[in-house]
Amino acid sequence: MKIDKIFNVRVYGILIKDDAVLVSDEIHFDRMITKFPGGGLEFGEGTTDCLIREFKEELDIDIAIISHFYTVDFFQPNAFNPKQQVISIYYLVKTLGEVKIEVTTTPFQFKENLNGSQVFRWLQKQELNSDAFTFPIDKRVASLLSEEFYRIKD
Repeated sequence: MKIDKIFNVRVYGILIKDDAVLVSDEIHFDRMITKFPGGGLEFGEGTTDCLIREFKEELDIDIAIISHFYTVDFFQPNAFNPKQQVISIYYLVKTLGEVKIEVTTTPFQFKENLNGSQVFRWLQKQELNSDAFTFPIDKRVASLLSEEFYRIKD
């Protein structure tokens, strides 16, 4: 029996500073997207190790996991490959040590509009809603986060 459908496990971090959450603006397959920082789980890696690695690779910062926030509880095909089912896991994270994150102030403020481009920005609490994100799972997380923002930020 041939199985051609696979799972794509993604792990994301919710980093809150003051009244804002860090988001990533990216270009993939000629499409501009906004999502939470993080990425794909590599074989042999645990989910928290994956997230720590992703933050180090993308932002050059060290993080600690505070707690699990959400794991997708509905079927979601991959936007770029419908034969893959996306399983996304979200954690609340905090930074370790002094942090200097280079951020932009406007969405998609890339130096060059090329596939693979990525910039970060702080999304203010009042801007935090499902419309600010591209993918259905991130939209769900944004709604949940918006409802609980002040409880979890402290």
